[in-house]
Parts: sequence; structure tokens; C-alpha cells
Amino acid sequence: MRNAALTLGLIGGVLAMIVGFFGYGYTEFVASHGAIGDFGNQVDHPMVIKLASFLAPILAIAGAAMARSQNIPAGVLMLAAAVGIYVAFGFSVFTMFPIAMCGLGGVLALAARQPDAH
Repeated sequence: MRNAALTLGLIGGVLAMIVGFFGYGYTEFVASHGAIGDFGNQVDHPMVIKLASFLAPILAIAGAAMARSQNIPAGVLMLAAAVGIYVAFGFSVFTMFPIAMCGLGGVLALAARQPDAH
């Protein structure tokens, strides 16, 4: 279970990083160039998007890195990453897999009772 949590956390963290690049880039682009008609309006809270774009992938990857040795903190970090992605970006076609993978990795890390066999 810990190996599965590690794998899901890494994949979810990389996908969250891709979503984060676009989210952060969008807020910066609109802030520097202004709104582009109805297409490029600024989001309500750009700092929330920027913080989640930065922190969620880090939390997911750090949780994945700890999944084999420290399963409880790893599960908490991966679940926090899933919640951060959901709060900042909502649930859409681009965020469903990072949220699902980080969330499932967190649940598996928390449910792991003993280290995996080597």
C-alpha cells in the first residue's frame, strides 16, 4: 500500500505541477496585460491560485517521498494537496486526476499498517 501511495502521490504531484504552471501563468498574464474582453478576466483571488499552484505539487511530491517510511504525515500531506487543488481550481477535467491521485495516495498511506515487503 505504501508503494501504491508513493506512485500515486508522484503522478498526482506532477499533474498538479502542470495545472499549477497554467494557473500561475494565467494570473500573471492577466495581471500584466489586463483583461482581454470576456476571455481573459482576472480570477477573484489570484493569490490563492498562486499559492496552490506552488504548494500543492510540493505537498504531493513530499508526501509521496515519505510514504514508505512515515505513512501518517505522508497521507496528511497528500490529502492536503488534493484539498488545495480542489479549493483553488475546483473540480474539472484538468484537475480530476491530480485530485483523485493525491487523495487516493493519501488514503492508502493512512491505511497502511506496516511497511511493504521488500
